[in-house]
Amino acid sequence: ARTQATNERRAPILLPGAMAAAALATPTGLLKLPPSYEPPSSPSFGTTYGRHSRRRPRLCRRGAPLLAVAAGEVSYTEPEEALLEALVGVQGRGRAVAPRQLQEVESAVQTLEALEGVPDPTNSSLIEGSWKLIFTTRPGTASPIQRTFVGVDSFSVFQEVYLRTDDPRVVNVVRFSETVGELAVQAEATINDGKRILFRFDRAAFAFKFLPFKVPYPVPFRLLGDEAKGWLDTTYLSRSGNIRISRGNKGTTFVLQKSADPRQMLLSAISAGTGVKEAIDDLTSSKKGVVVDMNTLAGEWQLLWASQSESGGGSWSSVASAGLKDFQTIKEDGQLKNLVNPFPGVSLSARGNICKTGNNTFGVSMNEGVTQVGGVQFPLETGGEFVMEILYIDNKIRISSLNQHKLVHLRIVNKT
Repeated sequence: ARTQATNERRAPILLPGAMAAAALATPTGLLKLPPSYEPPSSPSFGTTYGRHSRRRPRLCRRGAPLLAVAAGEVSYTEPEEALLEALVGVQGRGRAVAPRQLQEVESAVQTLEALEGVPDPTNSSLIEGSWKLIFTTRPGTASPIQRTFVGVDSFSVFQEVYLRTDDPRVVNVVRFSETVGELAVQAEATINDGKRILFRFDRAAFAFKFLPFKVPYPVPFRLLGDEAKGWLDTTYLSRSGNIRISRGNKGTTFVLQKSADPRQMLLSAISAGTGVKEAIDDLTSSKKGVVVDMNTLAGEWQLLWASQSESGGGSWSSVASAGLKDFQTIKEDGQLKNLVNPFPGVSLSARGNICKTGNNTFGVSMNEGVTQVGGVQFPLETGGEFVMEILYIDNKIRISSLNQHKLVHLRIVNKT
């Protein structure tokens, strides 16, 4: 992934002393979503890719009106929305996921599979086209390509299905970036029945933007025999043609989308370190559905991204922008706590209050802090008053503006 501009920082920087303390006086912090990478090996259809195209202080006051904001247009059924909601915040398309969240995802998948989607999906035109992989089970063991590429959030992974041509194909694509290029792994495809597609890999190549020619993928498919063959069952295809669930011959489950959830697009942009502001604009363009009050804000949050640029001062803003990993807990009664762990065995916490001050603004006042080293605690001088404006919020994502800087938080626990 290419280097980010200074106004889109996400790599954690651990700061000592006063700077770390200053970070606690703000509702900010940063979470790095680290990619992992292994050298490529021979491909397997145990992973899904796509086709290689030749295509931001005021005294608190009561009785302020409420702001309604929420997700964009709904084009999914309730069970489909439940699956997409469960998937928000999953890293590496399933490589890093908490057991509870994984259980929610698996339950939502099973619910959809038990429902009647499009009958005989392989015979439906809705299965045709480009699909983006948003989740897969067993990403660390299913196949070499899956272990190598699927868990890297900065890459985009697609699968395109074309069955109604004189050369039926399913082509898996890993797009490294718009400036680097992609890897396409193609397979001949045959419809076996209403759910199953049989395939056999026969060609693959890297297409780098900086080269005028393609670089062959170093796998002799013809010599692999049955190892180059497999099958893919479509166990659910939405009637809108937007969601597909498939299971492969290696026992892996895949969840794919044609029209990506704007929240997932934002998280992907944060991971890639590019296009974040555009993704924020897309998500905040629709403001309806969820009332923003203390009940809505209550829970535990972790900062994923901040638009602030790094500066040399020790103010709350400059420190927050530096990228400390920060957790924030908000209670319904307005109590607020920030927690930072700058070094092993060292934690810094700051407490304050938050209350509604306007249509979409909240006053934040920090007043006490503690430094804990092992089992010993020391007072920590904190303080500050700020205004937080909510630009977007739902059950998983919060976008806010603080001192004219935009922040993206992920909800970890709902109410506390």
